[in-house]
Amino acid sequence: MQRRDFLKLTGLGMSAALMPLPAFSMPISEAESREPIIDTAEKKKLADVALNTAKSLGATYCDVRINRNLNQAIFTREDRVQGIANSQSFGVGVRVIVNGTWGFASTNTVTPDGIKRATERAAGIAKANSRLQKEPVKLAPQAGQGEQSWKTPIKKNAFDVPIAEKVKLLLAVNAEAMKLGVRFVNSQMFMINEQKYFASTDGSYIDQDIHRIYPTFTVTGIDIATRKFQTRNALSMPCGMGYEYLDGDASEKQQGAGGVTTLYKKRYDMLEDVKSAAKQVQEKLAAKSVEAGKYDLILDPSHLWLTIHESVGHPTELDRVLGYEANYAGTSFATLEKWKSKSFKYGSPIVTLFADKRQEGSLGYVGWDDEGVPTKRWDLIKDGILVNYQAIRDQVQLIDQQESHGCCYAQSWADVQFQRMPNVSLAAGKQKLSPEEIIKDVEKGIYIIGDGSFSIDQQRYNFQFGGQLFYEIKNGKIVGMLKDVAYQSNTQEFWNSCVAICDESDFRLGGAFNDGKGQPSQSNAVSHGSATARFKSVNVINTARNI
Repeated sequence: MQRRDFLKLTGLGMSAALMPLPAFSMPISEAESREPIIDTAEKKKLADVALNTAKSLGATYCDVRINRNLNQAIFTREDRVQGIANSQSFGVGVRVIVNGTWGFASTNTVTPDGIKRATERAAGIAKANSRLQKEPVKLAPQAGQGEQSWKTPIKKNAFDVPIAEKVKLLLAVNAEAMKLGVRFVNSQMFMINEQKYFASTDGSYIDQDIHRIYPTFTVTGIDIATRKFQTRNALSMPCGMGYEYLDGDASEKQQGAGGVTTLYKKRYDMLEDVKSAAKQVQEKLAAKSVEAGKYDLILDPSHLWLTIHESVGHPTELDRVLGYEANYAGTSFATLEKWKSKSFKYGSPIVTLFADKRQEGSLGYVGWDDEGVPTKRWDLIKDGILVNYQAIRDQVQLIDQQESHGCCYAQSWADVQFQRMPNVSLAAGKQKLSPEEIIKDVEKGIYIIGDGSFSIDQQRYNFQFGGQLFYEIKNGKIVGMLKDVAYQSNTQEFWNSCVAICDESDFRLGGAFNDGKGQPSQSNAVSHGSATARFKSVNVINTARNI
């Protein structure tokens, strides 16, 4: 057994392209039970070994996580299965504060002796590190939660669905695309189940069962005469649901503006989406190349989630703001003096961006974070003003707050938990407004659907974003498809150009199945919601002409 990267997701623009599996992975068979390896009562006994050992070694705080992670991925291309990967990981992570300093150790020997030894190592590391510690760790108060349990509210466990059934769906998707003239198609399905048990010296014993799923595909069309090609990725979004996301009784559909595509809110019809994709990739080949210039942008939630992620999610992580973290996404322009001024205009007055780990169906939906803190909703930007950050128990005192935001996470028992992005979303507009109505007032614009490639600087300020589908708007009407589109702006200018947001009925979640942070790197799943929004006079470039 050895550490290895999991799977590279095809065509997905986000901060990290890899979703690493936890250390000491082992294969699992299709028939293997999905029930926990040990019951909750046994987990509590094992957790108490760590807590009692830590106290005997002088720890002022200890928490222990007993986790089992299940992962499954299926890859297909055209008429064949390229690969199926099943893995599981089971172990314990122990974190302590001794002499005012953190120490952490982990083990896959889930026995009283194994956990005792791991706790002793954690305490030893803390004592060694304390010689260099300048100030003691200060934790925000957290009442013990007692014995608690939480489970993603799924209707059908994806791991209980036979692999043959999943393969059948993916190959049917590929066959439909090929029948409609697509030259190449690949499809994938990713599933994760985190069985997490947390206990701490605060008096918490919390058992959680978390499920996520992500079906996706990429179709490629080729113009034989010109030898040029275009692609279109699935408009599915990863979510915190079971297999009902794919085989629910009825998809909850809503037409995109101008009827150009079919979008999904809580169910995803993969076959119907690939039919649209096959048609649209041919339209992209024949589409007019965009003329560079200033346009009003109408951004669909399937696109806007990524812009939110990069220009709001990452720059409001407090460790980046303070310069303690710079891996993957750099630091942040949203520095403390801007927050302290209580007047920094991050966006226009209609822009409220909030963090919320309680959104049902979201990737970040849990009852408690990995410090045993109940999850919640809080504002980051309120009516356009920067009002808060994302912070955990040992950070909030740095911004004069006394309560953790509940956004601590570790990708596995083998990794130490730290601040991770919660779901960050743009609040829907307060007035009734549909995508069709928002387009009616646009004289010169582009309607963008789906996420694409992006680039952003190391302070999360200057950026460029592409997409999947681009539709030209003239005098309030969609007049045809465009290609070679990307827009450029800076974070403050962009969000201050937001002049309209559709109402709650259009609100949809997008998200990243594998957002990377830290060194050694860890992967986190996070959703970002919005309704369709309009941004005034944004600079658009032609990517084919590089202007």
